[in-house]
Amino acid sequence: MSGLQKDSYAKIFVLEDDLWYSQFLSYHLSLNPDHEVTVFNDVQAFIKSLPDEPDIITLDYHLPSMKGEEVLLQVLQHCPKAYIIMISGQEDISKAVNLMKMGAYDYIAKNTETKERLWSIVEKIKQNRSLQQEIEELRTEVNQKYTLGSELVGSSDAIKKVFKLVQKAAGNNINVTITGETGTGKELIAKAIHQNSRRSKKPLVAVNIAALPSELLESELFGHEKGAFTGATSRRIGKFEEADGGTLFLDEIGEMNINLQSKLLRVLQEREVTPVGSNKCIPVEVRIVTATHKNLLDEVKKGNFREDLFYRLLGIQIHLPPLRERGHDIILMAQKFLKAFCEENEFGGKMLSVNAQKKLMNYAYPGNVRELKAIIELAAVLSEADVVTENDIQMQSAASSSPLEEKTLDEYIYEIIQAYLDKYNYNVVHVAEKLKIGKSTIYRMIQKGEVIVPQ
Repeated sequence: MSGLQKDSYAKIFVLEDDLWYSQFLSYHLSLNPDHEVTVFNDVQAFIKSLPDEPDIITLDYHLPSMKGEEVLLQVLQHCPKAYIIMISGQEDISKAVNLMKMGAYDYIAKNTETKERLWSIVEKIKQNRSLQQEIEELRTEVNQKYTLGSELVGSSDAIKKVFKLVQKAAGNNINVTITGETGTGKELIAKAIHQNSRRSKKPLVAVNIAALPSELLESELFGHEKGAFTGATSRRIGKFEEADGGTLFLDEIGEMNINLQSKLLRVLQEREVTPVGSNKCIPVEVRIVTATHKNLLDEVKKGNFREDLFYRLLGIQIHLPPLRERGHDIILMAQKFLKAFCEENEFGGKMLSVNAQKKLMNYAYPGNVRELKAIIELAAVLSEADVVTENDIQMQSAASSSPLEEKTLDEYIYEIIQAYLDKYNYNVVHVAEKLKIGKSTIYRMIQKGEVIVPQ
């Protein structure tokens, strides 16, 4: 049985050269009848058995025939999905951090608390496994099916919710309203929905309402006849006709004037357009995706937007979170932007320093993803070495020195732990004692990149 087939089942390998201690671990792990525990006292026999794909491995760090790091690398090569728990005869914080950066799930010392800590870690792995599988399946499905673009990478809860809604929207013909601040990637979402819908072989036509004067917008949307107005030297089809059978993306729909809104409503109700200067109605069949940075319901209450049009367009609502609410996604996107820009400009490989990452995480990004991309590309140009430093990270907005007014509880926790790590020279044991939290909690945050320590 490969992988955890149900929440309680786990295939566990124990590698331990001390015969008594290996039996001690095996006994306690086998107290759960759903644990399939196999003990190895020989490294080579253990490595040969890795194709059996254990779910969890406890790995003795001090082995006589091979260093713990070497065995860990072998496991990572043959069983990349296995959860590896390193067990050592002594508490060594720098070693623990390095091992977890290499890919170990956790690190525990052999002492009177080993049994309880090991049991707790295994149970936590099983509890988290189903969630991790769901995330991985969603990420794989998104990567395979949805063309979201590099700007929308991430694994935060906020962006996973967006991915799920994109999947739902692509599977049917309902209208979609995309909301979010400027620069969050609303047009990318519209493209993803269209490209993965049954309309994908038909056109996706985008119109930025805010970019066109109101007197020209009607002609742009519905078309016009020759001579309909000064300058109309020939007949022109509108965006509705151009998008027939496909998708029409109306960006910044909140900027449309109230008079044109009534004409748009009629088109949506009757499914036909009348070009400017014509009495002929032309049937159209399009899916409407709209986007706005405004709160349209507030605009309805103010009398700036028709209530009947609002409900006609609403459909599935997809809200794109601002970058400041996406946590560690900032670093994931920054690294991807940096890699792409360096490849495009043949800069060679560059990486973000720890302090550069901290600076990026502590910024509010009023321009959202668009601004982050610009910051990273400028930093790549300014950096004179393979490492992008905090001095290369240049924020143009006055908001860069201002603390965020609203943060989640998790964000405050990460900031506090990061501050203590910085203050106490990254001594995890000391910080854990000071904050009265478990060392494993801090190791896990380091592993996930939620707090940052020097390489």
